Amino acid sequence: MLNAQWLESFAVLCEAGHFTRAAQRMNMTQPGLSQQVRKLEAQVGQPLLSRHNKGFTLTPAGEEVLALAQSRRAEERRLREAIRADDPAAGDVAVACSGSFAMALQPVFWPLLREAPGLALRLEAAPRRAVLDGVIEGRFDLGVVDHAPDDPRLAAERIGREALCLLLPASAGAEPPGFADLQARGFIAHPDGWLYAEELFPANFPEEFRGAEQLSVRAFVNQIGQIPAPVAHGVGYTLLPLSGVEAFVHRDRITIARLPVPRHRELWLLRRRGRVSPARVERVAALVADVAARLQK
Repeated sequence: MLNAQWLESFAVLCEAGHFTRAAQRMNMTQPGLSQQVRKLEAQVGQPLLSRHNKGFTLTPAGEEVLALAQSRRAEERRLREAIRADDPAAGDVAVACSGSFAMALQPVFWPLLREAPGLALRLEAAPRRAVLDGVIEGRFDLGVVDHAPDDPRLAAERIGREALCLLLPASAGAEPPGFADLQARGFIAHPDGWLYAEELFPANFPEEFRGAEQLSVRAFVNQIGQIPAPVAHGVGYTLLPLSGVEAFVHRDRITIARLPVPRHRELWLLRRRGRVSPARVERVAALVADVAARLQK
């Protein structure tokens, strides 16, 4: 990589057209400037100047190096302007979380994008490990997970919790279901469904529940927004965090069963430790925290 200081000295020399004037502009001696140009030529491996009398002209290689120096100047100027502006309504923000929480975020994200045409937002549903890795590697500005991570590279803030819900058809009535009734209905399974069963069922059906692998599965649905759909049509039951329930389009066709022992999943907002977030990221982080707070009520 070419030395940045030597590149800048070369650019000033080309603009001044004279070694003495260029050295004065840079507050350095003429021999010092000449030495930097020679070092730059050594790095490039070709002469950059064709010297004659007290002046010089650029060689073809010199013209290319000058263009590079000017391009780097422009990039630095744009960077400084972007840092100085720190516009909360402009720039890119990437957020990763579970599929159910992503569904809860969408309704508040779209109005934000309407208000801020210069803002570009990427919302990605991902498993917990992918969220952690993405924040650590800088691919995501923010992440939301259900447990505080123990990785020293991450900073975590608890922003709320959401209920883990047993969903039945709306016609099921208000009485808490028994485990035999659930087995008869059949489980509408999904990638996280067995994990949710292990969290919710042991406390509520301690005598009957013998592990998630013993559940009677009626159907498997992989698309997060469609998991409650069979239940809404009167088929089976399923388990979801409240965020996935609230976002379901036919919410009136399903009911959350009352269980003696409720279970919740915590919500933690993640950032890469030591990274100063720009205003646009802080704006999105505030919206994420608001959604989490609403789910807790």
